[in-house]
Amino acid sequence: MNIYVIGVGLIGGSIALDAKGLNSDAKIFGIDSNEKHLQEAIALGVIDEAATFDDLSKADFVIVSVPVDTAIVVLPTVLDLISDSAIVFDVGSTKTPICEAVSDHPRRRNFIATHPIAGTEFSGPSAAIRGLFQGKTNIICEVEKTTFKLQEKALLLFSAIGMRIRYMDPKSHDKHIAYVSHLSHISSFMLGKTVINKEKDEQDIFDMAGSGFESTVRLAKSSPAMWTPIFKQNKKQVVKTLEEYISNLSKFKDLLENDDFEAIYHEMESVNRIKEILNGMNVKK
Repeated sequence: MNIYVIGVGLIGGSIALDAKGLNSDAKIFGIDSNEKHLQEAIALGVIDEAATFDDLSKADFVIVSVPVDTAIVVLPTVLDLISDSAIVFDVGSTKTPICEAVSDHPRRRNFIATHPIAGTEFSGPSAAIRGLFQGKTNIICEVEKTTFKLQEKALLLFSAIGMRIRYMDPKSHDKHIAYVSHLSHISSFMLGKTVINKEKDEQDIFDMAGSGFESTVRLAKSSPAMWTPIFKQNKKQVVKTLEEYISNLSKFKDLLENDDFEAIYHEMESVNRIKEILNGMNVKK
């Protein structure tokens, strides 16, 4: 089995490690614009060899794990170069622009649009870890446009590395992911900015930062090179979620200014049911 990973970072690298663990005969090839990433990935055992796009005719699997703005450019080229028996999938956090980019391609049937809901705030080959996808959801869009035999090939891999499958249309995916992922990252980045700006005047602020701050701002360590294109491609949905979020923040501020602490208590109490929702999600996993 020849697996080609385009963009050898957290997600692509983690899939490669899991695939190699499942099948010792699998050969993992890496394609990356960053030569240092390729050498690091080889040294870490994430990939076996570096490759180029010219080698894709030998691929059984091609994993496109690059920023979403690059993915919409790369995917049609990849489909041009593969054999008819190869399956290609992306792992991007936006789905509508990516599906549109390949909608009229003659080899659209060789592509399956996916979004594994897994990851960390780290990037690059050193961020790749085994078992990252165990019990995690993988959103698949427009599965009916992938030929059935190749669907089975991809789904077998996803299942073997521990992922649960959820099917969704691209627009619904982009709407829902704006709330549970994209907004979370913006909140984290902006909280980090607020504290960094204040730290200029108050050097002790980070000495007082506890685990609550650390967990809330964790996502601010994420790669801007990855997240800026996501916000650009999903701008419409992200703006809607921001408007709702800002409205809730403004209402909370008004309650505070008006000394309405009873209302603040009830606001927080009503949101406490998030524990039940998250517990239910964990049970399903």
